Amino acid sequence: MLADQSSLCAPTVHSVQPASGLHAIHADFLAERLPETDEDVHMLASIAEHVIATYSEPGHTVFDPFAGFGTTLERATALGRAAIGIELLPERVEPLSARVPRALVIEGDARELLRLLVETPEAQRQAPVDLILTSPPYMTEHDHEADPLTAYERDGGDYGRYLAELGLVAAQCARAVRPGGFVVWNVADIHFRDHTTQLIHDCTGVLSEHLSHVETVPIHWDRLPHDLVADALLVFQRPDAH
Repeated sequence: MLADQSSLCAPTVHSVQPASGLHAIHADFLAERLPETDEDVHMLASIAEHVIATYSEPGHTVFDPFAGFGTTLERATALGRAAIGIELLPERVEPLSARVPRALVIEGDARELLRLLVETPEAQRQAPVDLILTSPPYMTEHDHEADPLTAYERDGGDYGRYLAELGLVAAQCARAVRPGGFVVWNVADIHFRDHTTQLIHDCTGVLSEHLSHVETVPIHWDRLPHDLVADALLVFQRPDAH
């Protein structure tokens, strides 16, 4: 089982980012959009690099259960880490594998991440992972028919169910990461149709049920993307096994 491999030591962590937070440039975000995409929903590369350099070491394994367009996987391999990602949409798996050939990309649903890791021999050989870095698909509390956890492919979205299912992902992250390892989610608050969805607060609550909260690092943009009104890294840790 992934959660039982507790003999590995915890990673050496570099200096933690102070409460003043990180800074992000909107023009860089736009420039990083892949040619084949028509939307800006990727993680900023500099943010991914910061997390990977801070909470893992070269040779460690970084895992992204919502691989998306592969920013985490790409930056992890560039920084000398092994990388594993799960991608729900079949049409994205092959292009992502081609773009980041040193990463292991698994087709599947993040809500079943433990099963997917166990059933993939190459992933099982790297278990447990050292760092989980992801940005789950966002949802507003109201007026959001598409279900984010189906890659917005199906309707019937419900915010309460969305948070509950993110809780399933968080619980599995807590088992997939090694004792002493870190789980970092990049999430944002969204203002849409006169209502602000407090996704940072809500995801903090979801993760806190399964992991120890280390810090929330604000990301200060020169211009926030889309309908975002706040952006942050939620940094959690699996306690050491003694």
